[in-house]
Amino acid sequence: MIHRYCERLHRWTGLLIAVFLVVVGLTGSILAFQWRIDRLLNPQLHVFSPSQQPLLGLATLAEDAEASDPHLRVNYFWVDRDQAKVVVRGRTDPSTGMPYELGYSVLILNPWNGAVLGREGMEGSWTGPEPWRRKVLPFVYSLHTSLATNTNTGWTVVGVVALLWTLDSFVGFYLTLPRGTGRFWPRWRQAWRVKWKASSMRVHFDLHRAGGLWLWPLLFVFGWSSVMLGLPGVYEPVMKHAFSYITNSQSIAEHSLPKPLETPALDWRQAQEIGERTMAEEAALHHFTVLRPYGMAYVDAYGAYTYCVRSSIDLRSEGWDTSVLLDGNTGRLQSIDLPRGQHTGNTISTFLWAIHYGDLHDSLPYRILVCAFGTLVTTLSYTGVVIWWRKRKARSRFKPDLRSNRAEIQELS
Repeated sequence: MIHRYCERLHRWTGLLIAVFLVVVGLTGSILAFQWRIDRLLNPQLHVFSPSQQPLLGLATLAEDAEASDPHLRVNYFWVDRDQAKVVVRGRTDPSTGMPYELGYSVLILNPWNGAVLGREGMEGSWTGPEPWRRKVLPFVYSLHTSLATNTNTGWTVVGVVALLWTLDSFVGFYLTLPRGTGRFWPRWRQAWRVKWKASSMRVHFDLHRAGGLWLWPLLFVFGWSSVMLGLPGVYEPVMKHAFSYITNSQSIAEHSLPKPLETPALDWRQAQEIGERTMAEEAALHHFTVLRPYGMAYVDAYGAYTYCVRSSIDLRSEGWDTSVLLDGNTGRLQSIDLPRGQHTGNTISTFLWAIHYGDLHDSLPYRILVCAFGTLVTTLSYTGVVIWWRKRKARSRFKPDLRSNRAEIQELS
């Protein structure tokens, strides 16, 4: 009885989310190589390292960005392999009391000389006058995360699909377990195999079942990490209940000021100097090595600067993982965030980020695995739909035909 109920649950859940999984699977395969593809499509936004020339200091990049337009102020920025991305917003127009309209929200700078390479909308935005090559990857990212809506609703829908995917992965695993008596492994071993010389229906069924078993760890991890990104209201309570975990809302509540501090006493250069010194002290205390500066931010809601580095304990090559939060007036250390070793739940979350984005220590073999996984998710969805459709057709035929197919239908149930 339970098996039949789970069978129906798996069938209808799979049909409900099949199209969504095809979309996120194929777009995820592309995004595993996002930086490499962008460099091919938009080489003008990427620069090769000049020989023996050091990167500009973080404060210099912030100053260069603000010097490029007197109406903008820097929110946060980071330096990747061959470009610096600076997220900006308009300063307050004294005549209106409203922010200036900049027409863009991201500046792309040459990290060796500060030259402006391009301007664009926030990541995920694909509107604007840019050539089509500039729109391709932002559109793919938007399709992957919000079904090309760029709205919270779109993110939530993808998050709900991810939650169903995560739960259904357990149902699907249960359905592969052998029923009845007898030695467990000899009977379950058949579920891990594909009978390539059997009928087309049988091959589709074996591909679906065996593929789900072999890929099960990744199916669960990618499903749950998608819940983390799209449904934090579900993810955070579960993690907080199961592990030591600091939620985003806790961090915001801890550091937020009664009123935002728009103009701190420290400027970018002073904040950088204090950040470098503080990070060196924390590195010695927590036994990690600073590899290079990565980015800075000023959060006026906190009245604080964030200074971020790439470190020996990072799990990915990009991302805001090892950072200190400094009081914008005094430079006093308010908190330190590390990618691992502080809170178990947050360490797991960092791993999930790295795994989901294909950036586990910037491993090329792992990126290839993530790319292949997206294609295989599509295959699982396709075979599931084919199995349902063929069973449905068999059951809807005349009784003689139904009898002739009954043995195969029962075998695949």
